[in-house]
Amino acid sequence: MELSIISFTKNGKHLSEKIKNILMTDVEMQAVKAEVHLYTKCKACMSDNLNSSIVFVKTSVREWAGLQMQKRNVMLFIGACGIAVRAVAPFITDKLHDAPVLVMDEAGKYVIPILSGHIGGANELANHIAKITGAEPVITTATDINQKFAVDLFAKRNGLYIVNKDGIVKVSSKVLAGNEITMSIETGHNKNCMPPEGVESAAYPPEGIKLIPYSPTEAVDIVVTSESGMFDTAILLKPREYVIGIGCKRGKSADEIDNFLTKKINELGISSTQILAVSSISQKRDEQGIIEWCQKEGIPFFTYTAEELKEVEGNFTESAFVKEQVGVDNVCERAALRVCGEAGKLILPKCAENGMTLAIAKREWKVCFDGK
Repeated sequence: MELSIISFTKNGKHLSEKIKNILMTDVEMQAVKAEVHLYTKCKACMSDNLNSSIVFVKTSVREWAGLQMQKRNVMLFIGACGIAVRAVAPFITDKLHDAPVLVMDEAGKYVIPILSGHIGGANELANHIAKITGAEPVITTATDINQKFAVDLFAKRNGLYIVNKDGIVKVSSKVLAGNEITMSIETGHNKNCMPPEGVESAAYPPEGIKLIPYSPTEAVDIVVTSESGMFDTAILLKPREYVIGIGCKRGKSADEIDNFLTKKINELGISSTQILAVSSISQKRDEQGIIEWCQKEGIPFFTYTAEELKEVEGNFTESAFVKEQVGVDNVCERAALRVCGEAGKLILPKCAENGMTLAIAKREWKVCFDGK
């Protein structure tokens, strides 16, 4: 996750530095390998500290926001909500693809998610920032403030993509009206997450959700399946089952990466919506060709150290040259399986082309109402 914080005053600048310092030592942020970048439009702030890592934004706030949206970075505006709204407005598409946007006042009293609260995680991040800074989160999403089931959040937490986003409003309206919703989950993929004995938790399934045996023979509000077919449902959720592991020589262009990845996933009959993540070694965290492809497709890019990749068990296509260069005998296969977890399986072993290597793994997907 990349978080870009922009300030407009000296107080805002000092707050942005405080937030970055806290987040960079925060366990949860370290777990998701978060990077925090600071920006400002306050010229006077730049003379405060010549060694500051804060970047002065020479372009308009709108141009800056457009670049951040293109990169799908999380944005935190420290200033008025109106500034943020006017800056991001030209670049808004839909709730499944918009970058998360939050606003915080320069006194640090309130933090407000204003865009992509569920899919992008803005609500969750607002709550976390509030917790570690002492601010008050201002959450306006109806399902959140009423503590009701949110189908888009359920999809995100379980690595599912929403085929028909128009159904989100239909299901959410039904939930908020207090009506029961029905759900059918593909057989063998329902992870019954019951709380440990003595720990209070919502019943399984949560109140207001009725599970229907798969495959449903009647209309159902939500269907979760990897299978093709026609279903009479308001929302169809499909798993992001695949992970791409990749390695390449330094400086490969986005077009070269695009051609290689697109050809291989097409050969396997996979669409980009079925890809959970792209993964590589930490030395590739700034490889622009890979980053640009992931940004274009809206797919997260994870990187791991050589030591973390060594921990992945299995039989891999070893390379003495790769081991000498980066410290591990195989990058793409190990990286793909690292994301999948223990039940992952390689469906495309290491293949190479023009200084690029790629492997594809398939994860064992299951859904759970607490997302764990």
